[in-house]
Amino acid sequence: MELLFGRRKTPEELLRQNQRALARAMRDLDRERSKLEAQEKKIILDIKKMAKQGQMDAVKIMAKDLVRTRRYVKKFITMRANVQAVALKIQTLKSNNSMAQAMKGVTKAMATMNRQLKLPQIQKIMMDFEKQAEIMDMKEELMNDAIDDAMGDEDDEEESDAVVSQVLDELGLNLTDELATLPPPGGALSAGEGRPAEPAAALADADADLEERLKNLRRD
Repeated sequence: MELLFGRRKTPEELLRQNQRALARAMRDLDRERSKLEAQEKKIILDIKKMAKQGQMDAVKIMAKDLVRTRRYVKKFITMRANVQAVALKIQTLKSNNSMAQAMKGVTKAMATMNRQLKLPQIQKIMMDFEKQAEIMDMKEELMNDAIDDAMGDEDDEEESDAVVSQVLDELGLNLTDELATLPPPGGALSAGEGRPAEPAAALADADADLEERLKNLRRD
């Protein structure tokens, strides 16, 4: 029949067909076993009924039917177990076939990749990559140094301004302290000295001292 349609079934199709046949056989066996179990229950009820009526001959015949029915039920259970074992074997064959097909495809893919991968070319690519990475690192280091130099001038200038401001603040505080110790203009003479105070001369000396310190700071 397969050749009449011009096509032969593949192993996968044959496996599926056999699996469907085995599943159908197991359903038929279960159906027949259910019928026999129902018949067994009916025979038991009839035996009890006949025993109450005293029909012992009928009871013996029905007892033989009950024994045969139970034997058939056991046979159906055994047959179903055997069919199920065959179905499991077919499922195992199907799984093994699927695994073999998958391994076949993977093997072809690996062979193709191995043919495409050229070891010398890969080594050259890795060497070029390492070289370009080193060049990039060098350029990045040079750029960072240039940026640090450019930003460093501003930082030095700001730091210098801060130092100058700090020195001027200290000088301003010292000058304020010196001015606070001077006598007020037009003040009285001191008790130990017989000459008047000279505020203008003191201020001139303080200005000269401040100017001298600023000159020294610029030379430093």
